[in-house]
Amino acid sequence: MHPQLQTLLQCINLEEKEQAQRYSLDQQHTLKQLKAEGLALHPIIVTRRSFGYADYPEISFKLSFPPEANMFKDGAAIECFMAGEEPVKGVLMSLDGKNGEFRLFAPDFPDWIEDNGVGIKLAPDTRTTSIMKKVLNELETNKPLFRLFEQLHDEAIKSTAPSYGKYSNTISSINFRNNLLNESQQQAVAAIAENENITIVHGPPGTGKTTTLIEAIFQLIKAGEKILVSAPSNTAVDNISKGLIQQGIKLLRVGNTSKVDETIFAHTPEGKLANSKQQKEIKQLKIRAEEFRKMALKYKRSFGKAEREQRNLLFKEVKNIRTEIKKLQAYNEEKLFEEADVIAGTPIGLYDAHINRLTFQTLVIDEAGQCIEPLAWCIFPLANKIVLAGDHWQLPPTVLSHEAARLGFNRSILEAAIETVPAVFLLNTQYRMREVIAGFSSNYFYNSLLLTAAHLGNSSTHITFIDTAGSGYNEERGPDGTSLQNEGELRIVQKLMETEMLNPVTSALISPYAGQVAAAREMLPKQLRISTIDSFQGQEKETIIVSLVRSNDDGDIGFLKDYRRMNVAITRAKEQLFVIGDSATIGADSFYNTFLTYIEKQGTYRTVWEFDM
Repeated sequence: MHPQLQTLLQCINLEEKEQAQRYSLDQQHTLKQLKAEGLALHPIIVTRRSFGYADYPEISFKLSFPPEANMFKDGAAIECFMAGEEPVKGVLMSLDGKNGEFRLFAPDFPDWIEDNGVGIKLAPDTRTTSIMKKVLNELETNKPLFRLFEQLHDEAIKSTAPSYGKYSNTISSINFRNNLLNESQQQAVAAIAENENITIVHGPPGTGKTTTLIEAIFQLIKAGEKILVSAPSNTAVDNISKGLIQQGIKLLRVGNTSKVDETIFAHTPEGKLANSKQQKEIKQLKIRAEEFRKMALKYKRSFGKAEREQRNLLFKEVKNIRTEIKKLQAYNEEKLFEEADVIAGTPIGLYDAHINRLTFQTLVIDEAGQCIEPLAWCIFPLANKIVLAGDHWQLPPTVLSHEAARLGFNRSILEAAIETVPAVFLLNTQYRMREVIAGFSSNYFYNSLLLTAAHLGNSSTHITFIDTAGSGYNEERGPDGTSLQNEGELRIVQKLMETEMLNPVTSALISPYAGQVAAAREMLPKQLRISTIDSFQGQEKETIIVSLVRSNDDGDIGFLKDYRRMNVAITRAKEQLFVIGDSATIGADSFYNTFLTYIEKQGTYRTVWEFDM
């Protein structure tokens, strides 16, 4: 077996082991610890119960506190638990602020679901890991695909900096639907139209990556292609799906577990089949399942052997009906799959849709910089040509196991491909932020190739560093003992909002540390968006305040060392960026030293003493 395949399989096992340890609720891991690490939400208040598309129990809930829910991404495997009861496995469908929704893989709701003290916690996603292992183990039998794998892992052709392509000759022959595309966006569209194998669209922050992909997909459909669109998170899939739907493209959104968004719901199999004849049959089956469930529930918790057998038989009936419902749905979906020009879903959503009998010409993976490599190989076999879009200078995929990360498991498919694929196209003009805000990232991460749209030149100070060196505002462990916080920096934020008269509605405070985010939520105005940097990737606000937290005598900067996190942080602001930190702690690091020098030249350098603290 190819050594790199072996390494990836080893990484999956390490990650699986780490998840099992990290997420377990036992003597070693108390509920308090899991909550402090952002791995459990407890208690939850159940607001609604219903049976969903395939007759699984679905629960809407709210929280009485704003969670630090970085890890609770939609589609995450969870367990619903209650002290002294058997936990029930499920999947998180959505979590937005204090409201969320999850589905349970069970014949019915547990008896205790509305009691006090119910919570949900993350659980190992054994299903995804088993699919990834199966796919990697079979990869060498698919000759053309394995050749691509060898190409992406060929040390001999790796380059450190991608050489960006030019396709000017075909631009003239394309009739662009969107006349507002700039030249680099047009070139990327032309490259995708001409793509024979694999093409990369490198889209730094604010460069209109989604807009470019939507135009390219429109052009491919016009040329008679059937397209697959994927992204590692449901949110990212929904984002590009909405854009395609607005263009009137016939899209089918599969595997989307959440019914939150009405525009998208109308384009899911469930939404499309809502009033069909088959849906009426399914409704009858659901009623039958409900009757069996009611009969089963007559047998309460304390009962003898005969009753238990009877209850199990009834639940078995429910399971059989559910299988029948799934078969009916699959039969109906078949027709929808054939009619759609674009089928969109997460990698596992597309894998589960069993669409491999259909022929797709192109697979587009958006946010490919967040997609771990094995997930990509799950869907690469589904199409003849591949487009990867994203930015490998923003945050990499989240990996729990340090050992797996050391072996390269947090290298995204984009990072793996960009070193060996010749067709790489940079979107080179950003439309989000003032030139001076984008300037540092352009110089440091993008070889000064990232330009700013003309109307975003500088009019006044847009970037400020507030230095806490010598103030005694030191970092401390939060009350949970796990994450760091810095109260002094939050007091500066309070002052800053007052003196600069910042509007909390159009501003956000972001920090690398969950502990600082939790402390900020206690101290700062409720209307202010407060988030970890990781949760804020892909978003923007007029004003961004970044609290770096680290302040110690050893110059220890912890995971501020991942400069990509900083790249995300400083490219979220449209008008004004404030960074608060201790130059004595961060300045010994060459990256931060360069950043401080940039601000001294291009922005405003202030010290904590200027604030009347």
